[in-house]
This record gives sequence, C-alpha cells and structure tokens, in this order.
Amino acid sequence: MLAIIWHSRTGASRAMAAAVAQGAGGQGVLLTAAEAMPAILLGAQGYVFVCPENLGSMSGQMKEMFDRCYYPMLGRVEGRPYATAISAGSDGSAALAQIDRIVTGWRLRRVAEPLIVNLGAQTPEQIRAEKTVSEGDLQACRELGAAFAEGLKLGVF
Repeated sequence: MLAIIWHSRTGASRAMAAAVAQGAGGQGVLLTAAEAMPAILLGAQGYVFVCPENLGSMSGQMKEMFDRCYYPMLGRVEGRPYATAISAGSDGSAALAQIDRIVTGWRLRRVAEPLIVNLGAQTPEQIRAEKTVSEGDLQACRELGAAFAEGLKLGVF
C-alpha cells in the first residue's frame, strides 16, 4: 500500500493528492493528515506527503500528523520510500525542507524529485480563495503516483 497523506484548506493539495492516488491505481490510499495514525502508516510500503506551504512552512495539520506519528514510527520504517508534493503561492521550499528534515529521522528514502506546484497566490484574496491546479500539474501528480506504485510493485523501492 502507498499511503498518500494530505492536508488542504483551499483545494490545491486535495486535488494533487487525488491525482497521485489516481495514478497509483489500487495501490494508493488517501489519508487526510487527521486520519493518518501510526498503526495505519506502519502498514504502508511507502509514503507521499502532500500539503500546502502556509506562511513559509508546511500546514499545521501536516505538522500535527508528524508530531503524533513521529515517535511511534521511529525505528520501524527505515528505508521505506517517500515522495512529496507541495502546493505553494510562490516558493514551497520551506515546507519541503521541513518534511525532508522530519523524515530523515525516520530514515525514509526519497524516490522522486520533489513536486512543487506554484499557484502564484500573493494577495490575501488569492491566498484564501479555492484553488484550481492546472491539468499539466495534475498530470505530473498522476505520473508521480504511477511511477511510485510501479516501483513498489516491482520491488525497486
């Protein structure tokens, strides 16, 4: 099972996570950050973390998921593969760095280039508005899910 853990407030990360799951076919399981519990995550073969960058960091719900799951999973998931997909208004690198730093403690192994979708939301109105992710970016998410699922199936990861 490929666990696709996501959080979204304005729809972009939700759409991205759904596209990753679509690409992964029957191997992908969507879990909101609130639903992701250690017992479920320990049963996964790999992980895709999908969230927005808010105020220069990963979303609070995603951080809370890591806070809740970190110690129960520590020492139990070494070497498992992971990937990230970040929706951002302009950058996304800070959220990416936070996730990478946290999963370094779990000794996860990145298996795909980070996917950062820059939506260009800069004004308060744009930031709060429901987001639409381009078909090209959704296709990149589907390809990420398909490649990850195929790697798991073939035992490459």
